[in-house]
Amino acid sequence: MLSKVLFSHKTDEYITPSWLIDELKKEFDFSLDACTTGDNPTAMPDFYTIKENGLNKDWETWTYCNPPYSEIAKWAQKTHEENFIRGIGIVMLLPARTDTRWFHQFIYNKPNVEIRFLKGRLKFEGTKYPAPFPNMLVIFASHA
Repeated sequence: MLSKVLFSHKTDEYITPSWLIDELKKEFDFSLDACTTGDNPTAMPDFYTIKENGLNKDWETWTYCNPPYSEIAKWAQKTHEENFIRGIGIVMLLPARTDTRWFHQFIYNKPNVEIRFLKGRLKFEGTKYPAPFPNMLVIFASHA
């Protein structure tokens, strides 16, 4: 029953709170949101929606990514490739699921990666209640 609550969702479009994206923009020079909704709530100059599928595109600049939580492993791998192979700087907003294969394979103890755990539970834009799980920011430093 508990796992049903923790991993259930009606949508994969959890929109980053505007206060958080505003804080991140002060620190990082984002030009691309690799995975957003059609109305581009992060207001990045360039963005990919589900239709454009950022998994199949090259990321050429500092990138922000709040991926669909049902496909985190694919997005973590894509981020790893864009950063470790091409040197692109990326910030991901993810659930803090440190027991997962994708966390250990693509994030934990990797060079150029910083993990910032968010205090409390994040309340995504347009939702009534906070997330039922903790979140983290994963920063893949640019090295191009």
